[in-house]
Amino acid sequence: MLLITLSANAEISFRGAWIATVANIDWPSEKAVGNTEVQQQEMTFLLDSLNSLGLNAIILQVRPTADALYYSELEPVSHWLTGKQGSWEEELVWDPLEWTINEAHKRGLEVHVWLNPYRVNLARTDTSMLAPNHIMRQHPEWFWCYAKQWYFDPGLDVTREWICTVVQDIVTRYDIQAIHMDDYFYPYPAGKQQLPDKETFINNPRGFDNIEDWRRNNVNMVIREINETIHECKDSVDFGISPFGVWRNASVDSTGSATTAGITNYDDLYADIRLWIKNGWIDYVLPQLYWEIGKKAANYEILAHWWANEVKGTDCKLYIGMAPYRLENASKKSPWGTGNEIGRQMKLNRTIPEISGECFYSTRPLLRNPRHVCDTIKRIYAEENPSHEFALPWE
Repeated sequence: MLLITLSANAEISFRGAWIATVANIDWPSEKAVGNTEVQQQEMTFLLDSLNSLGLNAIILQVRPTADALYYSELEPVSHWLTGKQGSWEEELVWDPLEWTINEAHKRGLEVHVWLNPYRVNLARTDTSMLAPNHIMRQHPEWFWCYAKQWYFDPGLDVTREWICTVVQDIVTRYDIQAIHMDDYFYPYPAGKQQLPDKETFINNPRGFDNIEDWRRNNVNMVIREINETIHECKDSVDFGISPFGVWRNASVDSTGSATTAGITNYDDLYADIRLWIKNGWIDYVLPQLYWEIGKKAANYEILAHWWANEVKGTDCKLYIGMAPYRLENASKKSPWGTGNEIGRQMKLNRTIPEISGECFYSTRPLLRNPRHVCDTIKRIYAEENPSHEFALPWE
């Protein structure tokens, strides 16, 4: 087994894991849909397990498709929780978020609430399943369809207002530590299919001649306004973004990273993360560096240093998103199948002073312990936090 020798330059103060609810990836399982008792049992296991590894935070997805895995009078209960969308009074008798917050805090775990801003459905879930009280039923003119999925139109003022209203509702009512969003802003490109927002651009250009600059401004505005909403409600609550791992390639922008990624935040997702960091609109950035050290197109080590340089001199904290799920079923010829890649990356993180946290995607694959990754994580965190009680649930 690989022995980890730590170079303690960076203090890893944030140690988290994503708990994905969309498509029942992590919680609740498909067998637990609609069953409160089993859902609580499953969440208890997840929280106990993550705590035992030495983690101190969860990022819980509570709004995957303009729905809610918390009590909401604005959006319907999620079908990932109950089996069908509907009103909370009819479909559910408990508040999963409030319950989870209480249980997480008992274990010393922060709760970062994960929202997807624009997405309404997955391509495999037809909009016929949307509840009568879903906002798309009430205001279909606020939405457009791309690659069989429906999205809020980011170019509309009402979209930003609605998202900020949802954020305000959550921050005001729940004892959370952060609002969190990932990489899903404008949708990932689907071949040569064009985004259906030309009419919105023509009707509301806001002084822009270039539609791509206008799209970036749409996202810039919602990020700034969400930040303002959060801190007006509770200044103690952070706003964090977990973007795709590459901002721009150096081939198109000399200040970008030495990568050749086929997709980038700035050019394809219209998410100018660098601007948000510089302007203080986000409290932490958690780039998804789901590639191995040495990968030609997107080298984990190069990107870790690039993001570290971006937060230098700012108030924005840098955490790194890591991919233990890639250890599962990895080819023996792949770095993920031949070595302790997560251990290597954790060791590297500690040599970069600007990195103050790391987060694992996602909880279920992590806890299946592929290639003994949990043992590696536990050993490293135990060495750094000797006062913590480390014992995996299956030991």
